[in-house]
Formats: sequence, structure tokens, C-alpha cells
Amino acid sequence: MPALTRPSFRQLLVAAFMALALLLAAVSLRGLSALEDLLDESRQGAARQLELAGLVDRLSEQQQTMERAARQYLVLGDEPLRQTFEAAADEAAGVVRALHDAGIDADGRAAWTQRLDTIRGRLDGAPEPARDAELVADFRDLDRLALRLGERVRVASEAGAAALQQRMEERRTALAQQIGASIAVAVALALALAWALARPLQRVERAIVALGANRLDERIEIPGPADARQIGRRLDWLRQRLAELEADQSRFLRHVSHELKTPLAALREGVALLGDGVAGPLTEPQREVTRILRDNVGTLQRHIEDLLRFNAAAFAARNLVRRPVDLASLVGRLVDEQRLQWQARGLRIAAQGPALAPEIDATQMASALGNLLANAVRFSPPGGAVEISWGRDGDDAWIVVRDHGPGVDDDDRGRIFEPFFRGRRQPEGTLPGTGIGLSIVAEIAGAHGGRVTLLPNDAARPGAAFRIELPHAFAP
Repeated sequence: MPALTRPSFRQLLVAAFMALALLLAAVSLRGLSALEDLLDESRQGAARQLELAGLVDRLSEQQQTMERAARQYLVLGDEPLRQTFEAAADEAAGVVRALHDAGIDADGRAAWTQRLDTIRGRLDGAPEPARDAELVADFRDLDRLALRLGERVRVASEAGAAALQQRMEERRTALAQQIGASIAVAVALALALAWALARPLQRVERAIVALGANRLDERIEIPGPADARQIGRRLDWLRQRLAELEADQSRFLRHVSHELKTPLAALREGVALLGDGVAGPLTEPQREVTRILRDNVGTLQRHIEDLLRFNAAAFAARNLVRRPVDLASLVGRLVDEQRLQWQARGLRIAAQGPALAPEIDATQMASALGNLLANAVRFSPPGGAVEISWGRDGDDAWIVVRDHGPGVDDDDRGRIFEPFFRGRRQPEGTLPGTGIGLSIVAEIAGAHGGRVTLLPNDAARPGAAFRIELPHAFAP
């Protein structure tokens, strides 16, 4: 897909939130619609139950009116009483018909109508009180039929309530399934969005780590949304710029080395010839000038060589080859290599620590420890001691190199690891250093993922103590 048509993270987020909102809205509207349908059914069912109950009550009232008017008519033979009976009977028949239309006891309507016809037949003859017992029995049968209709109304009401309850349960189950499906879709959408967001971020992290590790030959490309791809293009541009700068730096140093070392060699040879009197005998003032020139040419050459050495150390530190290294053997070798220097000053070297084999670059760590040991020997007073110790804290390794010299001035502590920085306190009777050794130590420790620190001054133990910390130096 072309980069211009790819959505950005912002567009993906807006689309995801809109999809979630629409999903929740759809589920909510569906649930609201189901709730309204159930409420409507409940209202209709309640209204029907009230209507049927009212019909049963009206039937009971009309039957009482019919019985009272019929029995009085049977005794008195008064025509208005017969009319009252007929009016009540017609209304009661209408109630029974309404119950029949509502689906309540179709057989009961026929029995009730037949019993009403029987009562009317008894009233059609001449009034006679002797038929009162038969009329009472007929109305008792009519009351039993009305009670059966009432019972059927109650059963129908209960069945309607049960059906409504069943529908409510079905709607509740369906709504629960819809909510569950919505939650599953929302979770899947969130996971998909998180995956789409995490992949480019992981690529960006790996690209940054590669830049930090100076792997500048690896092209950087971040797939995904448009803004992630844009970040990838920016990082690749940065990679190219870093590669160009590193190449420029290397070319500059090579140029400096070539352009300066040749004339310096000529100057050194010329000053040596002058000092040897090849051009003629020199006066004492001329010899002093020659000595000053020789010393400054030598100092300038050392500075140039240290600069090249620092650049080489920085480059090598970015290309470590880690493997288990026996610290005791490494320290012992470094002490032997500098034996002439510390024996000439009458120093004692104390090296102690457990048997450890951290995974480090042996060559680079030897360079770092060699610089610390050389500094300690240089700053220690004649007859003093240099202490080297090492140990382990969990998966981390540490190494401490301590001298008994003048220590580091408090004002210099913040800049002690800067390239070419030389502190105020320098050992007497020695040439000043170039200030590059501790910078190399810091570069190598940082390349191992650790650091070198200057420990706080200890009044009971004078001198300077440097601690190298190497995290995750032991394989799990």
C-alpha cells in the first residue's frame, strides 16, 4: 500500500474508538428495544388480566342480581322483576361471550347458556313458590360454572405471566450473548490495535538500539501506519548522517595523523641534530632552547597519539566480543605487564577477589584496567600500595582500583572522565598526563552496559578509588 494511503496512528485510534462506540451503541439500543418490548407486553398482559378479572366480577354480580330477581318473581309474579332478571341475564351472557372470545373455557359457555335456558324455562310458567328449591339448585350450578370460569381466568393469567417470564428470560439470555459478543469484539479490537501499535514501537526500539550499538550499515525501515513509516525514514536519515559523521571523523583523524606526524618527525630529528651539535657547537642558552623544543615536540606527539588511541578505543568499544574471562588471571597479567613501573617506585600491589568469570571483552577490559592501574601507580607515593579488588552482586560484577595518592580535588570530581581533562592534583616529579586514560575507561565500561565511578573520599583511607560496574555479566 502506498505510504500516502496508509492510515496514521491517530486515524487508527479514532477509527477504533468509533467502532467501539458504535458497537456499544448498537448493543445498548438493542437492549433498550428489548426492554421496551417486554414492558409493553407486561402492560398488555396486566391490562388483559384486569379485564378478565373484571369480567369475572361482573358475571358474579349479574348472577346474584339474576338469582334475587328470579326468586322474587317466582313468588310475586311481578313483571318488572322478570325484566330485571332478563336484563341481568343478557349482561351476564355478554360477559360469558366476552370470556369465550378471550379464549376462556369454550365448553363452559355452552353449559352456562344451557343452564340459563333451564332457569328461563322455570320462570316461563305460572309463578309457584314450590319451584324455589329447583331454582336455587339451578343457580348453584350456574355459580359453579362461574367459579370454573374464574378459575380458568386465573390459570390463563398465570400461563400468560409464565410466558412473559419465559420471554424475558430468552431476551435476557440473548442480550447477555450480545453483550458477551460485544466484549469479545472489543477485546479483539483492542488487542489488534495494541499489536498494530506495539510492532512499530518494537521496530523503533530495535532501530535505536542498533544506532546506539553503532550498527550503521543496517538500513532502517519501520512498517505500519504512515506516521510509523515516517519515523522509520527519519531514523534511517539519522543513521546515514551518523555514518557520514563517523566517516568524516575517521578521515579527519587519518588526515591529522598524516599531516602532523610527518612534520613532527622532521622537527624531532632537526631538534635532535641541533642538540647533538651537528650544525655546530651550541652555547648553554641555545642548549636550553633546544631542550625546551625537544620536550614540547615530544608532548605534542604524545597528544596526537593519545587522540588517535582514544578514537581507536571508542571504535573498538562499540564492537565488543564477549566471552567468560577469569578476572584473577586478567588482573595478574596486567600487574606483571607493569611490574617495572611499580617496582621502580617501590610500590606494593594487593589483588584479591573470588574466582569469577564474567562475560566481557577481554582485550577492552584489559585496556580499561591497565589505564586505572597505570594511573594508580603514577599517583601513588613511593613505598605506597595499590589495591585491586573484585566481586559479584547477583548477576553484576564489580572491580575497584584504589591508590594511596593525593586523591581527586572536589572541584575536579565532576569532570574527571572528560577527554583531555587533567586535575589540579598531579604527582610531583612526573610529566603531566594527557587526560585521556579515564575517558577510555569510561568508554569501555559504557560499551559493556556498565559505568565507572569515582568513589567518595574516605578520610581513613587516602587516595582515589575507581569502581567499574558490569551489569548482567554472568549468564543465567
